[in-house]
Amino acid sequence: MTEVAMQPSRIRSRSLFEVAIVTVVSIVGFGMADFYLRRLWTIGPDGLSALSKTLPYWDFSNLWAGGRMALDGHVDTLFDVDAYRAALRGMFGADLPNQEWSYPPSILLIGAPLAALPIFPAYLVWTFGTVLCLWLAVRPLKVGGAAELAIVLSPAVIWDAVFGQNGALTTALLIGGLAAAPRRPVLAGILFGLLTIKPHLGILVPFCLLACGNWRAIAAAAGTAALVAVATGLFFGFDVWSLFYTQTRPLMTGIMEAPFPQHYHANAMTVFFTARAIGFGVSAAYGLQAIATIVAIGAVVWLWRPGRQVEHAERVVLTAVLAILATPYGYTYDTIAVAVAAALLWTMVSRPPRLVLAICWLYAFVAHILNNAGFHIGVLVPSFLAGWMFFSIWVRSRGAQSRPKPSAA
Repeated sequence: MTEVAMQPSRIRSRSLFEVAIVTVVSIVGFGMADFYLRRLWTIGPDGLSALSKTLPYWDFSNLWAGGRMALDGHVDTLFDVDAYRAALRGMFGADLPNQEWSYPPSILLIGAPLAALPIFPAYLVWTFGTVLCLWLAVRPLKVGGAAELAIVLSPAVIWDAVFGQNGALTTALLIGGLAAAPRRPVLAGILFGLLTIKPHLGILVPFCLLACGNWRAIAAAAGTAALVAVATGLFFGFDVWSLFYTQTRPLMTGIMEAPFPQHYHANAMTVFFTARAIGFGVSAAYGLQAIATIVAIGAVVWLWRPGRQVEHAERVVLTAVLAILATPYGYTYDTIAVAVAAALLWTMVSRPPRLVLAICWLYAFVAHILNNAGFHIGVLVPSFLAGWMFFSIWVRSRGAQSRPKPSAA
């Protein structure tokens, strides 16, 4: 992919005011992280967390238990809700609240090896391993050591760890693939193929690759996705795919379309959920989400066409933020790209007010508080950052097009 080189001005020094903001925000962030993590690992007499009211591993217990069932030859249990819940209570205790298996079967390729370990060591390997993947993925963005630290210790990453979720891994696959696409298309395609463990977060990827004509990445992504599907079938039986389609997919659709509000809506951050919160019915909410998705697709097609006046790091991060707006199903632990965008913009001269960036970075910690209070404004955070970045790039591109070309000697 060819592009017009355009490095936005980066800040070379920090003012005392900036240092003060970073200090205050860091203290607030670490204080809230300490509060949530302490409550998460405060275990009651029933063996459940004071914060989550379930196991302190939270959603990771599904991945680990599903992997354990698959290793024991009971993979069909994953797709029978009552049998699955009974099996979980047999593993973890009779007081365990209801949980469901919600993942594509391909994630068992990760869950089964983790389930060979006891759950606590497996949780540590999962949490620190996925954060390491995230750090490796953001390094090519060249935002600097301080900004990289702000990303891997961001509230969104902490919240991802609290939930035992996969946001750090999926963000690493998305950002890593987008960053590698121009120069290492095969690697990019492999990462995109692996992202099919959570495919709704990769909605925009095909449009990015088509816009820039990156056929090698497209072929590598398709080949990797097919290989993952076949490997899953060979290890766990090809029936898992039909069971996923006929059992898990309708179950998750029902959870998403359930009457609003539900307890799990406290961390929802998509256009679809925001529309539900302000009173839209399911069909109208899907309609509003469709508009947001189409706008995001149009934005990335424009962004990834050759010749734009844009630094590749900006293109990558903006696309990752737009991916949050393009999907109807997303929660705070899926919004690590917001922290990446805030960190990138902090290093640039052309940026939103510093306090606004600080609020965006911290937002994952307070989203559930505001949602529970009836203020479902979380989608405004990625919307604002995406709008700011896109407008800046568009203005720069228009300015470059209007400049007279130097005459030939």
